[in-house]
Amino acid sequence: MNRVREVIRQLVELQERDQKILAVEAEIASLDPQRAGLRQRAEAARTRLDGIRQEIKANESHRKDLELEVESQREAIARYSIQQYQTKKNDEYRALTHQIDTCKRAIFQLEDRQLDSMEKAEQFQRELDAAARSDQEVRQTVDHQLGDMDEREAALRQALAGLQEERTRIAAGIGDTLRGQYERLLKHRGARVVVGVEHGVCGGCHMILPPQVLISCRTSQELVQCPNCSRILYFTPEMDMSQAGLR
Repeated sequence: MNRVREVIRQLVELQERDQKILAVEAEIASLDPQRAGLRQRAEAARTRLDGIRQEIKANESHRKDLELEVESQREAIARYSIQQYQTKKNDEYRALTHQIDTCKRAIFQLEDRQLDSMEKAEQFQRELDAAARSDQEVRQTVDHQLGDMDEREAALRQALAGLQEERTRIAAGIGDTLRGQYERLLKHRGARVVVGVEHGVCGGCHMILPPQVLISCRTSQELVQCPNCSRILYFTPEMDMSQAGLR
C-alpha cells in the first residue's frame, strides 16, 4: 500500500475518533444545564404550592382578626346597652344609642368582609388542590427524566472511555512528528483537520487550490497541506477533479 495513503487513512481514522469524542463530550456537557432546567421547573411548581399555602395562612389569620373585631363590637354593644339601662339622662341615652348603631354598622361591614374571606378560602383551596396535583406530577416527571439522564450519562461516559482507548491505539501507530502536527492543527482548526479535495477546492477552508497542489494530492507521493489553512489534504478516486481541469 502507498505509504502516504496509509498515513492519510490513519489520520482520517484518528480524526473520526476525535470527532466522535468531541460530540460525546458536548452531549455530556449539555446534561447539567438540562438537569438545572428540570430542577428549576420542579422548584417553580413547589414555589407556587408554597405561595398558595402562605396565602391561605394569611387569609385564615385575617378571618380570625375579623372574628375578634366582631366579638369586640358585640361586647361594646353589651356595655352600651347596660349603660343605657342605668342612665336617666336623655342625651346620654341618645349618645349610647348612637354608639350601639355605630357598632352594629361596623359588625355588618365586618361580616361582609368575613364572607369575602370565606369565599377566598374556598378559591384558595381549589388552587391548592390543583397546585398540589401539578407539583406531584412535575416532580414525578422530573425525577423520571433525571433518572433517564443519569443512565444516559453513564452510557455516554462508557462510550467515551471506549473511544479514548481506540484513539490512543490509533495515535500510537502514527509517528510522533506527524501526530504532533495533527494535534496542533486540531487545536487551531477544530475537528476537521484532514480534509478531502473536490472540484479543486480545499474541503476545510473552501479556497481554490493551485494545480501543483492538486497534482500532488492525486499522486499521493507526499503529504500535502492546504497553502491557505494548513489542513492536511487527500484525494480519492470518488472525488471529482473535473472543475479543476485535472480529470
